[in-house]
Amino acid sequence: MTQKIIGIDLGGTSIKLAIISQAGEILEKWSIKTNVLENGKHIVPDIIASIQDKLALFQLTTDDFIGIGMGSPGKVDSDAGTVVGAYNLGWTDVQEIKKAFEAAFSLPFFIGNDANVAALGEQWQGAGNGNSDVVMMTLGTGVGGGIVANGQLVTGEGGAAGEIGHLTVDTENGFACTCGKNGCLEAVASATGIVNLAQRFSSEYEGDSAIKAAIDNGDDVTSKEIFAAAKSGDVFANMIVDKFVAYLGLAVSHIANTLSPSRIVIGGGVSAAGEFLRSKIDAQAKEYIFPQIRKTCQIVLAQLGNDAGVIGAARLVMLSLS
Repeated sequence: MTQKIIGIDLGGTSIKLAIISQAGEILEKWSIKTNVLENGKHIVPDIIASIQDKLALFQLTTDDFIGIGMGSPGKVDSDAGTVVGAYNLGWTDVQEIKKAFEAAFSLPFFIGNDANVAALGEQWQGAGNGNSDVVMMTLGTGVGGGIVANGQLVTGEGGAAGEIGHLTVDTENGFACTCGKNGCLEAVASATGIVNLAQRFSSEYEGDSAIKAAIDNGDDVTSKEIFAAAKSGDVFANMIVDKFVAYLGLAVSHIANTLSPSRIVIGGGVSAAGEFLRSKIDAQAKEYIFPQIRKTCQIVLAQLGNDAGVIGAARLVMLSLS
């Protein structure tokens, strides 16, 4: 029987787990809640116990696997197998993740930043279509990213490569970012960022708009509502989407011109706006992309959804063992 891989995608609300073939097929998947009580000390034991239960249920042993991979938030030291600064998990101190898993299963264990690992998944089995040079941008509450070059994950010195959300795109009136800088992409091109833009510019728009009216009334407005209004023809919402896309297209062009990937994959919750958003990003970015790169770089939507993390974790194992 061909050996398999266990993939883990660790999130602040839930932990997704899967048994995955070396061809990238999900054979079994399940999830458990993330218990962040007591500074997250239960998280790793809970994952280990869940895997042990599934192996017993499916009558599998560690001999049936080549390794375990995990994507985690926070600052990940892939060589040491540690995580620190995953504040949504309560992990303020260094967590010895690799040691715990290898002690429990006697299998090789590999860990990477969750955005990087998701990029590996999309590159291997998703929108990257197996191409060796793929960049993924994850547009959610923030903006994350991952870079695959020549088929390998690019992590950079200290593991901080792929911080696409902290490209500076506004040097004059930039919003403050959580990183401490002003003008970061994340501050204008995330789910939070597009709301920032709507709130800033609502006072300058004098026409009718349900989005403007809600903001002026002090109501909470979401990125989903802004995109829905734009699709339905709300002029103010379209103005905000165009500003959002202008920043995002500029950042995409910088990535394309620097790395010349075959595909730039747009994922995360904001990407649910679909082709409406993708086509706008594509048109804006191509105004700034070097002509030769423009011919070879496609801007595409992510395909794997919530499975990107576990599939990428499996790919991380295969690359690390090769």
